[in-house]
Amino acid sequence: MTAEVAGVVEIGGAPARLRRATGLPVAFGGLVEPGRPRIRITELSGTTTAALRSLAVTSGNGLGGKAVALARPCAVTDYSSSRQISHEYDAPVAAEGIHSVLAVPVVVRRRVRGVLYGALRSPQPLGDRVLGAAMAVARDMEQALVVRDEARGLLAAVRPEPGGSERGAAWEQVREAHAALRALAPRIADPELRAELLAACGLLTASRPAGGASLAPRELDVLSWVAAGATNTAVAERLGLRPETVKGYLRSAMRKLGAHTRGEAVTAARRAGLLP
Repeated sequence: MTAEVAGVVEIGGAPARLRRATGLPVAFGGLVEPGRPRIRITELSGTTTAALRSLAVTSGNGLGGKAVALARPCAVTDYSSSRQISHEYDAPVAAEGIHSVLAVPVVVRRRVRGVLYGALRSPQPLGDRVLGAAMAVARDMEQALVVRDEARGLLAAVRPEPGGSERGAAWEQVREAHAALRALAPRIADPELRAELLAACGLLTASRPAGGASLAPRELDVLSWVAAGATNTAVAERLGLRPETVKGYLRSAMRKLGAHTRGEAVTAARRAGLLP
């Protein structure tokens, strides 16, 4: 996967969520390009032209570049006439017909990873409520990036030398992380955020062969914790289910996988690329 495609996946539906949270008609955003002091706009929501798509914004330039350089939210009431920013990007902004714009940096471990923008098509003050809502969306995106970073770090830890205790211990971390992420997903109300979390969870598993076994989400949740060594009682506590319900999901998963024991079910799920 190229860096640009990965960036699109990671920013996901954040601009659309920003529009819903703030009521602003236009939102867009992008991530910092690897090894370069600039962001590239990859995701648009509510735009009527392609003027902003793939726009590269250098740190320090324009509103988004200022937000990157200062690592804090910035806003202007009328972009084209503002004296608070430089004007390298006036043409695409004018082509889209936006005036009031805010830019909120996405900061992970003190490093700016991207910027989310929200905009109005008229020169009006945006207000503290709008800014607060936009910052909340950015914080959610930061958490999604943290989850992905941790997932990739765990995978990197198990790639080197095959076999050995260190690799085995690392795989146990991967499996526990996978189970924890799946347990967290049902508690997230926003369907797009939930899908992004499950996508990050999917980084920890192999690709499933076409025509392979398929499990329902709760069956996979239960089997993930079983694979991590949890008892039925512990699985029930972690997932907020009754022990009898856990047993039912486990029996169903075993039947689908053609397994007669818990261990056989875990092995079959790993072979099918359903579990790490």
